[in-house]
Amino acid sequence: MEHNLSVHNSRKFLSKMALMAFLATNLGTGGARQTRTVATAFAGVSLTAASWNLASMSRRSVAFLDRYGPRSNHVMNHEARGGSSSIQRHSTVASISDLEQRLEVTHPAYDVVSKEVVNEYGAYCTLYKHKKSGAELLSVASDDDNKVFGITFRTPPNDSTGVPHILEHSVLCGSRKYKTKDPFVQLLQGSLQTFLNAFTYPDRTCYVVASQNTKDFYNLINVYADAVYHPRAITDPNVHAQEGWHLELEKLEDDLTYKGVVYNEMKGVYSSPDSLLSRESQRAIFPNNAYSVDSGGDPVAIPDLSFEQFADFHKKYYHPANSRIYFSGDDDIYTRLQTMDDYLSEFDPSPESKPASTIQWQPKNIAEPRWEQHPYPSSPSSEADEGAKEDKTHMVMVNWLLNDQPLTPTECLVIEILDSLLMGTPQSTLYKALMESGLGSAITGGGLSDELLQSTFSVGLKGVQQSNVKQVETLILDTISNTIQQGFDQGDIDSAMNTMEFKLREFNTGSFPRGLSLMLGAMSKWIYDGSPTEALKFEEPLQELKSMILKDGDQVFKDFAQKFLQLNQHRVTIEMVPDETLEANQLKAEKERLTEIKQSMQEEQLQEIINKTSELKRLQAAEDDPEARATIPSLELSDLKRDVTEFPIEVCENHDNSGVTLVKHEFASTSGIVYANFGIDIRNVPIEDVPLLSLFSRMLTETGAGSYSDIELSRRIGTHTGGIAASVSIRSVRPDGVAEGVVHNGSHLYSKLFIKGKATADKATEMFDIMKLILTDANLNSQARVIEMLKETKARLESAIQGSGHSIANTRMRSHYTVTGYLGEITGGITYLDTVTQLLKDAEDNWDSVHSRLLNIKNIILNEETCRNGMILDITADASVMNNIAQKVDNFLSTIPGKSDGSKLPDLYSSPHPWAVHANTVMSDPRDEGFVVPTQVSYVGKGGRLFKEGEYVAGSTAVVSRFLRTGYLWDRVRVMGGAYGGFCQFDPKSNDGVFTFLSYRDPNLGETLDVYDATATALKESAKALEEDKDALATAIIGAVGDLDGALSVDQKGAVAFNRWIARESPEYRQKFRDEVLTTSADDFCQMAEALGDMSEESVAVVSSKSKFDETAEKGKTLELKQVM
Repeated sequence: MEHNLSVHNSRKFLSKMALMAFLATNLGTGGARQTRTVATAFAGVSLTAASWNLASMSRRSVAFLDRYGPRSNHVMNHEARGGSSSIQRHSTVASISDLEQRLEVTHPAYDVVSKEVVNEYGAYCTLYKHKKSGAELLSVASDDDNKVFGITFRTPPNDSTGVPHILEHSVLCGSRKYKTKDPFVQLLQGSLQTFLNAFTYPDRTCYVVASQNTKDFYNLINVYADAVYHPRAITDPNVHAQEGWHLELEKLEDDLTYKGVVYNEMKGVYSSPDSLLSRESQRAIFPNNAYSVDSGGDPVAIPDLSFEQFADFHKKYYHPANSRIYFSGDDDIYTRLQTMDDYLSEFDPSPESKPASTIQWQPKNIAEPRWEQHPYPSSPSSEADEGAKEDKTHMVMVNWLLNDQPLTPTECLVIEILDSLLMGTPQSTLYKALMESGLGSAITGGGLSDELLQSTFSVGLKGVQQSNVKQVETLILDTISNTIQQGFDQGDIDSAMNTMEFKLREFNTGSFPRGLSLMLGAMSKWIYDGSPTEALKFEEPLQELKSMILKDGDQVFKDFAQKFLQLNQHRVTIEMVPDETLEANQLKAEKERLTEIKQSMQEEQLQEIINKTSELKRLQAAEDDPEARATIPSLELSDLKRDVTEFPIEVCENHDNSGVTLVKHEFASTSGIVYANFGIDIRNVPIEDVPLLSLFSRMLTETGAGSYSDIELSRRIGTHTGGIAASVSIRSVRPDGVAEGVVHNGSHLYSKLFIKGKATADKATEMFDIMKLILTDANLNSQARVIEMLKETKARLESAIQGSGHSIANTRMRSHYTVTGYLGEITGGITYLDTVTQLLKDAEDNWDSVHSRLLNIKNIILNEETCRNGMILDITADASVMNNIAQKVDNFLSTIPGKSDGSKLPDLYSSPHPWAVHANTVMSDPRDEGFVVPTQVSYVGKGGRLFKEGEYVAGSTAVVSRFLRTGYLWDRVRVMGGAYGGFCQFDPKSNDGVFTFLSYRDPNLGETLDVYDATATALKESAKALEEDKDALATAIIGAVGDLDGALSVDQKGAVAFNRWIARESPEYRQKFRDEVLTTSADDFCQMAEALGDMSEESVAVVSSKSKFDETAEKGKTLELKQVM
């Protein structure tokens, strides 16, 4: 298991590029409103106003920009400051002539609207219009084997009942052709998909699939197409009841309750102060159009949505004429067109559909800036804790509507660069002024959002004392005015321009499909009836902006700042005020509403609700019949690749007599870019200082170094590289004498501080020089900046506990079982929050002690005698780049600290790690714990040891745990229990044997624990069924293989090879593991069930409200409680 320490800040809305990067980073990991992902078995993503801040990207704290933009298909050779023009793309499998031919494909059912080559991305785009239905289809031909399909509907709501969001969940619950209760789950269970999801914006709903396997790809397309056009949901009220809301009653004497997946999801969203701030900000800045309501749904309004309104919404907005259909990849163009014609030809024209869904422009009609106050939930303080009441802080955010008419591509780019100059890094003008003011603990908002019809700019602070709220607004306005008066430094402009150009040209989307990045970019114009290719082109606006800067310098940005910010009166400041009674009042109001409903009903009406409750639960619990399951298209085991994919690696210990280990990964093309990871051993850092490592790593790039101030260092990084950042990696490794795949005690650890960077080959020397500079001469004596960082970290952790309580619970449980789990808790869990709180106090009152500890960390890791022996330089590049940088690498390694012939560190594979020796003496025994926060939902976790030390963990366990995640837990926790997500986590290759259950935004607590406890019995029953149903077993295996074979960017391939080497994982073991997955049997399910039944050292960790813990205790389940917030 690996634990990474990293830093995240929040950002209210997203620019188009940031949204792409966010999705690359977070979809599939529970980072946003995730429900339909393999990793968590949730069901849909709603990028709506109320949770827009959850879809936030850490542009300022994470400088290593490794997930932006697609690559072009030709050599980039344009003049640019800073050298980003050196990024190039070599020809690949599909020749340009092949792509040009695919541009010309026609089909009798379609008219060709336009043909265009987006050279920047190597995308050959043909826009078609279906003659009969009026649907538009954008076909993008490229050499990318990770094929993408999407259907997007414009779905503007007129109220906050959440109908677009509920419908997004519901259409994937069965359709005309695909008869199961939830075809989406069957796809999750048995597909090689690289992306399978749906998400709701404030004005549109997107359904997206991707796969590298062509047969699988078209299976996914057919299920999704039939689902959106012919869903069971519009004729079956039970789907609306399950996914949206319903009244639930089991006995006449019971209280009525509301249940529903989206209902509970949104209760979780509305428990988050950050989400409430974003919701109120969007409502205030868009008072007159569709953005004034919440497309995700307000929990108070969701029960107002009737089934008839729900079905009518689909009828109104889900006609093909209102859809935008998208394809990209290397599949056959005519097949794309024919596949969709099979669905579209059933529909007659609907000329009223598109006009009816038009998003109206919000006029800039606020004549004088406004100030609004709104409450957010805060934990009650006892009478004896008056100090806590005084500590209750406010949140303040200033919001502008930037435009009420279309912007040109160049204007969009200018605003994007202006946003970077003001807010792009911790050293940017406005960001720095806010954090150095001491008025709050962390930035909120974060600047530009241009993903909707109109752009906004929002920025503020959280953790603000009541007496300082007005000063926050004043500071923001004064800083903008002063910046306009004083101007922007040319070095900052160069840095921002190079950073933008690098990410546009590199367009490294990692494992996230490039085609989906293209789709999101195209949709930002296309959904509003503009050109789908306009937003994808950057060469012309980039060159135009460079010319403008050459002519007018910083006046370009000063003029825009003045027009769109300083003189813009369409501005609303939102102040969020802590309310200790809000949560209780909301619960009371809900209870009173339900009591009133019950009292208004006759007994026969109540009996009808009881009957509907019973019927819904019966349907939810029922298995799909074989005939229904047979309608879902699937692959066969024979379609799967049998062999493991290996990636290149070359290891040279004591490279060039430097004492440093050099690891190289040479690929066919890295587009002229070198990806470098420089690792420094940190094992000798005292265990008590391990929680400081994330702070230390952040200081390397954010507080200045040598003669460079923090601003100058940030400028240098941005001007010459694609980003440099530092982070800590800690993972357990297999010790000597232990066979591969066998559980061990976890006392052998690999612990490194990594400085990661990327640059074009001609800038590699600059990158290496910066790496050396920040490692050896970072400014560690920056008290004010450290205080700011600790405040930000504290605010981030508090927000995570409320919004991502499942992750916090998981971290806590794992801390009882393994050394890496313990280290994860003290560097990122509840314990870390306590540590950060104390560190903040120390930094304010006793800075010398904190500074001394930071210096000690530096001195230890750069010990002259041993440091080089623990250093690793990991390089990923192509042959041309490798040759170009060879001497630069040697020069770098010859000048770093340490003796080339120094002493050797103890072998980490044969000696226990120093931290492990300590951790094993202080790790607490497993226990049942509850963490109290103000929230309307719960995050319920339970864990234990599934396998003991010395036991072998077969690859089949990956199949079985995935089967539980997408089957039993999905059905029992989410579908029947109403939680937004229910899943389990087990990593067969972690060799720790630990298994955990988790739920997300769960209306239940004790009931969910009961579901977990019944898992072993349920799995035994499933094993019996799988003995007879070989197709179902094959489906489970196929899905697990899909997890093994995800799409990877070239730098990720290098990282995989590096991690395999560190883990001492042999190719033979990898193949054995894959073979065990492929040959999983029903007996393997039985063995896993036995292991679950015998799971030892069990523990529980739950994040919930005090009232929910009290309610659970009354039913006999008590936990050891701790008030966290």
